[in-house]
Amino acid sequence: MLHKGEPIPYLRLEDQDGKMVSFSDLVGKPLVIYFYPKDNTKVCTAQACGFRDHYEQFQEAGAEVIGISGDSVESHKKVTNHRKLPFLLLSDPKKEALKAFKVPSALFGLLPGRVTFVIDKVGKVAHTFRADFNADKHIKEALKVLKSLD
Repeated sequence: MLHKGEPIPYLRLEDQDGKMVSFSDLVGKPLVIYFYPKDNTKVCTAQACGFRDHYEQFQEAGAEVIGISGDSVESHKKVTNHRKLPFLLLSDPKKEALKAFKVPSALFGLLPGRVTFVIDKVGKVAHTFRADFNADKHIKEALKVLKSLD
């Protein structure tokens, strides 16, 4: 995984609306970038809904939330609409972001890992957190770290 102090890679991925999002355009405010294995699975849905339910707190901390998985733009669009997600879901079918952020695999290499990165205003990793089966911890940990950023 990328470590504290490392800059985030500047990639371009499609969001749930098919728009290209460049990471370089997002620098300037704190980011919470979370990687998850698959849309519409129990833990992944709980994680997305947790970020949704606490989204106002992330906004109050000045941060933007971004979810990334290998699912298609269409799959992300369905999840975003069905779950009323107010943040970006980026599609990473070629695993470019997964590799660039050095996200480890889960379940003996069968699934991409569940990792959350808190990024500071200048685009450097402030904190990483991994818990493959406990989605709630990602939200709590990210909010705690955001409050400690200056």
